[in-house]
Amino acid sequence: MAPKATKAEKKIAYDGKLCELLDEYTQILVVNADNVGSKQLQNIRQGLRGDSVVLMGKNTMMKRSVRIHAEKTGNQAFLNLIPLLIGNVGLIFTKGDLKEVSEEVAKYKVGAPARVGLVAPIDVVVPPGNTGLDPSQTSFFQVLNIPTKINKGTVEIITPVELIKKGDKVGSSEAALLAKLGIRPFSYGLVVLSVYDNGSVFKPEVLDLTEDDLLEKFAIGVSQVTSLSLAISYPTLAAAPHMFINAYKNALAVAVATEYSFPQADEVKEYLKDPSKFAAVAAAAAPAADTGAAPAAAAKVEKEEEPAEESDDDIGFGLFDE
Repeated sequence: MAPKATKAEKKIAYDGKLCELLDEYTQILVVNADNVGSKQLQNIRQGLRGDSVVLMGKNTMMKRSVRIHAEKTGNQAFLNLIPLLIGNVGLIFTKGDLKEVSEEVAKYKVGAPARVGLVAPIDVVVPPGNTGLDPSQTSFFQVLNIPTKINKGTVEIITPVELIKKGDKVGSSEAALLAKLGIRPFSYGLVVLSVYDNGSVFKPEVLDLTEDDLLEKFAIGVSQVTSLSLAISYPTLAAAPHMFINAYKNALAVAVATEYSFPQADEVKEYLKDPSKFAAVAAAAAPAADTGAAPAAAAKVEKEEEPAEESDDDIGFGLFDE
């Protein structure tokens, strides 16, 4: 039988394993492991097997190993992990897509009863309906001020009742009632708290951003840069097109108001002298969908001209008849 490893040997082995993982993986999910059992953790390890490794341990040991590895390798980016190692946390080293791994971890949540003294992670609402309990159990409902009635020899809850609010501790009466009703209101699993990617640390919500979201945020940033540049008259790549257009408008306004001119201004001046040219240009630029409007307009003009021809016929002689 092999001798049992000492604490010092266990620390050395743990340091070696963590340092090896830090060398091999550049992506790490920092997860909270509150209320996660050993069997559940084993299932998570099996589900992630292939491109991910789950490592648990005491925070002091993990911090110590990270510092040692940062000193050995000279890679100070690893030290960004240390502030994240607070509470009951673990590390998931992965080479896969961070969003997919995060979604896979979320699948392994297990329902749990409301135990006395536990802080509720969500609101607990008891739905209306028949509870299946006999009338002798009404005392539980009375203590919690839950309106009930007796229907066919069983207790029936009349309206939905918010039994426990998120952040409140579960009391003995609430826990007993939920147990009698067979309600397991909470579910627990590994919860991603932070993401480490090649030295950068960010919140897991970033993983939910789509390409459209990024483009939208980028467009907002460009718009703000453009507005600021125009306001202070400072040329930037984003503001340059607007500045050129504004300069052209100013030059055009001066040309129209004075004798000064240039080719583009000549064309505008021509339009101002003969406004009918605007209609010709607009008709030429009209979309294909509006082409039906032109024949209609032509027909209308032709119809309006018809009375003049009819008036000649009605007189009974031509223009040169004697």
